[in-house]
Amino acid sequence: MSGEVVGLLGIGLIVVLILFFRMWIGLAMSLVGFLGLLYLQGFKQAFGVIGTVPYETVAYYPMAALPLFVLMGVVVGNTSIGEDLYYSVYKWIGGLRGGLASATIVACAVFASVTGSSATGTILMSKVAMPQMKKYGYDEAMASGCIASAGTMGILIPPSMGFILYGILTEQSIGKLFIAGFLPGILLTILFIFAVTLITLLRPEAGPAGPKTTFKEKIISLKKIWHVVILFLVVLGGIYGGIFTPTEAGAIGAFGAFLIVLITRQLTLRIFLDILKEAGATSAMIFLIVIGAFIFMKFLGISKLPFVLVKIIENLHLSKYIVFTGIIILYIILGMFLEVYSAVTFTIPIIYPVILALGFDPIWFGVIIVLIIEMGLITPPVGMNVFILGGMTGIPLETIFKGIVPFFIAIFICIILLTIFPDIALFLPRTM
Repeated sequence: MSGEVVGLLGIGLIVVLILFFRMWIGLAMSLVGFLGLLYLQGFKQAFGVIGTVPYETVAYYPMAALPLFVLMGVVVGNTSIGEDLYYSVYKWIGGLRGGLASATIVACAVFASVTGSSATGTILMSKVAMPQMKKYGYDEAMASGCIASAGTMGILIPPSMGFILYGILTEQSIGKLFIAGFLPGILLTILFIFAVTLITLLRPEAGPAGPKTTFKEKIISLKKIWHVVILFLVVLGGIYGGIFTPTEAGAIGAFGAFLIVLITRQLTLRIFLDILKEAGATSAMIFLIVIGAFIFMKFLGISKLPFVLVKIIENLHLSKYIVFTGIIILYIILGMFLEVYSAVTFTIPIIYPVILALGFDPIWFGVIIVLIIEMGLITPPVGMNVFILGGMTGIPLETIFKGIVPFFIAIFICIILLTIFPDIALFLPRTM
């Protein structure tokens, strides 16, 4: 068999191993990559890759950013910082029609800026925001759809694990990817709030106004979140200003997060050990996926499949936007079945050469990829955020999926705007 055919069979085998045998994506890519290299190059080369890639991956300097930002996010996620964020925003806009839902969206956006986690934001808001929205008679579908959708911003607003993975796999600047996600994150937050506003204009009973608060109460509420804002500004501002690298920013962010919980007296020995355990387990899982991705990339490179794919697309003489639309559809489908890390690591070795050949900016495409994967987090049949929220609240999944529709459309509009106006993502990175 030719190398290209072996490459296609390898991709098919990974899909079978993941979907039908429930094998971890990192192990599946490692196994298929090894077997492919064994077939194409022989025993010595295949075992040589297996012996060197894990060490080279772990020793790769930008990889250090992963556990550091994971640690930062876990520290923040194990404290009351998220609750303080919600109640502070709630004091400012909760008294408006649909204000509780809008407060949830803004709180998720700010919380995402210090955790980089979609699941953490969804879990937190299901505990904090959902009881409040139920108390004031919010429509269950809109409330649950708002929380599940707002939680997805954890992988768009920096620091994002999705951006770190994409940057490592494509050798793009992680710092530029972080900065590129900032304005699209604000845009998506505005679009989500607009969706809530539109729903409550059409159906006022879906999102009644919460209690009014005085200006004094609003100012007092800011006292509990100033440290989070400073942490975000230091981490992102330091990267943007070239003061430190993303890896150094991760270390500063993790240290700053620990400093915050010490100052606010929220750190006990038990919480500290839980933080280390959770951060270690999450980091190990991501490292395994990245190691598998690099082994798989070695196999694909030897098979020549990505280069053949580029040639086929060039010979079709299709508009690059038609090909891009096909890629978007592919990612939406994959996002239905794979979680974010799996979707990025599995597809980038195949899709990235095509994107470069079509002339798209790789930083811009990184933002698009993360946005599309966001859609997958709330798309049936998997929709990880939906299942998390359903498990936490007991709300039927069909109700949550119904409430997600306006926010799904908002993400799609954001992708369209970024495609028409790529400078939304690229303006800030170009000024670095």
